[in-house]
Amino acid sequence: MLNALRKQLQQLHMELPKNNLAAWTGGNISVRDPETGYVVIKPSGVRYENLGAEHMVIVDLDGNLIEGDLKPSSDTASHLYIYRHRPDVNGVVHTHSPYATAFAAVGKPIPVYLTAMADEFGGPIPCGGFALIGSEAIGKVVLEAIGDSPAVLLKNHGVFTVGPTAEAAVKAAVMTEDVARTVWLALQLGQPDEIAPEDVAKLHRRYTHEYGQ
Repeated sequence: MLNALRKQLQQLHMELPKNNLAAWTGGNISVRDPETGYVVIKPSGVRYENLGAEHMVIVDLDGNLIEGDLKPSSDTASHLYIYRHRPDVNGVVHTHSPYATAFAAVGKPIPVYLTAMADEFGGPIPCGGFALIGSEAIGKVVLEAIGDSPAVLLKNHGVFTVGPTAEAAVKAAVMTEDVARTVWLALQLGQPDEIAPEDVAKLHRRYTHEYGQ
């Protein structure tokens, strides 16, 4: 069932190693089907080059297995917690992308030093607290800290991004790492100036309402 979403999810997972967001089996993406409410998610511990659409696991919002021969991601409970509390979210991504995770390791948010951040995020990328893997705890920290941003860092852990679609959440994960890298490089040269909040709002409004086709 949900074969189109399974295939889409398999293709989106290939974007993680392609964009240097995941190493070995780290990281995962899930997508919620708006019609059934079921969630399709990566199986636990499967390498990306071996990941096929048929390997994706389908669960309901309570974590009950609907379809799949493999165990779902160890982050499944946190993904489901996010979906249950954010009806606007239909895609969740988790990565340990190196530059963004470096900020997470020291518990620092990423301020708006770049117009690209204002465009994509509309504000700083916040950093939440520490939580252990394997339960809803990480999902709770994500929602406590993320605010209106599509991305959040988790202290000592990594990155979570959300979106109205899985593709939007993957884009947010790619952009999180991109701006984290640039900000880290800038900090080696000196202290950047933050963009004024009113200019951040103008840039974000233009990007979300006028940019593109």
